[in-house]
Amino acid sequence: MTTISIIGTGNMATAIGGRAAAHGHTVEIIGRNPAKAQAAADRIGHGATVGTYGARPAGDLVFVAVLYQNAVDVVTEFGEALAGKVLVDITNPFNADGSGVVTTPGHSVAQQIAAVAPSGMRVLKAFNTIFRDVLAEATPLDALFAGGDAQARALFAEFLTSIGIRPLDTGGLEATYVLEWAAILLMGIARNGGGWGAALAASIR
Repeated sequence: MTTISIIGTGNMATAIGGRAAAHGHTVEIIGRNPAKAQAAADRIGHGATVGTYGARPAGDLVFVAVLYQNAVDVVTEFGEALAGKVLVDITNPFNADGSGVVTTPGHSVAQQIAAVAPSGMRVLKAFNTIFRDVLAEATPLDALFAGGDAQARALFAEFLTSIGIRPLDTGGLEATYVLEWAAILLMGIARNGGGWGAALAASIR
């Protein structure tokens, strides 16, 4: 088992942390507001700890679970503290009504993060196509993910498998923009009869 760090204190942070902790991983929560970070750690339980915002995270896997508008700034603020880490962007850059994204090809949030990344930090995108309540359940799931480093993708695939999620590697960093639109597909399914318990899955033969 491993240690993961989550920058963010909201519902997705606790969903990811809770699922990971329930499968034996050590979870560190990091937030600007220490009280909110502690409350998130308490919700996760299983010995989840609180880290110091801006300091080097304890986990080799670091999740950025903040609003997409803040993601690049957060990575910039941490700077060299993230050197050598595998960073997982979970953000969705939805427009105002959730009918599209505000990013453009070649400029996904993950690609913008990669542009300001410190030395050795590798960027992935994942969990943006899973609703938080679905992720928090103990049921098996598929997870689409992408990133620019094959070794980092393999490491993340191992982590997903360890928490009861089938990894579906969609390719390199260029695929992260496609994943942002995949979340729009999920929103469409949910709004048109699928409900908020819907999840994307693949049949591989």
